[in-house]
Amino acid sequence: MKSYQWAVVLVGLVLGIMLSAQYRVTREIQASEPVQRARELSAQVEKLRADRDDYQSRVDDLRSQLDKVTAGPLVSEIKEALEYARILAGVSELIGPGVEVALNDSNVALKPGQNPNLYVLHDEDILRVLNELRAAGAEALSINGQRLLATTEVRCTGPTILLNKNKRLAPPYVITAIGNPDTLESSLKMKGGVAETLQFWGIQVSVKKIPEVIVPAYSGGIRFEYAKAGD
Repeated sequence: MKSYQWAVVLVGLVLGIMLSAQYRVTREIQASEPVQRARELSAQVEKLRADRDDYQSRVDDLRSQLDKVTAGPLVSEIKEALEYARILAGVSELIGPGVEVALNDSNVALKPGQNPNLYVLHDEDILRVLNELRAAGAEALSINGQRLLATTEVRCTGPTILLNKNKRLAPPYVITAIGNPDTLESSLKMKGGVAETLQFWGIQVSVKKIPEVIVPAYSGGIRFEYAKAGD
């Protein structure tokens, strides 16, 4: 065999050995990549688990602190003060003993020359009844299902009255009051009192003591344009 032929054979052997070595190295690298990736993913999972446990521990600690705060006497006092404020503001429905006062225009036939205005209810008549009830200790009042507030106005608009700026009511008027039933009834029925005066003009007045009456919550809006809380 000539020398150049030996050279060709030798080069072929060397190339074969190199290709075989390259293939073996490539297979080893490919085989090692999933193992390495699995190890990396496993490490990430362990870290996430550790973070989760740490966050859960913090949440449990915060819940424990919140429970201690909400169970404390200060929160109870705040809740009681808030409920009392809601009652004073009239935004809570109230239930308790009291009276129901029914008022209606006179059904007496007028004589010639008599003033008909003397025989129908006016805002001042209703205000006198309300003032007597308040003076007798009424804790909550309503007229025909409309809650009365400290700022509620009662004024005549023709044969009806206007209440809470936009509630127009017509007789008969039913006033509900929560308080001591005996005291409230006596304040209206006393000799020479408001009930007797109204009945003199034929105005229909009925006062009933009730073991449990309901005064609804105020359903309108409350807005102060000028008044602001002081420092």
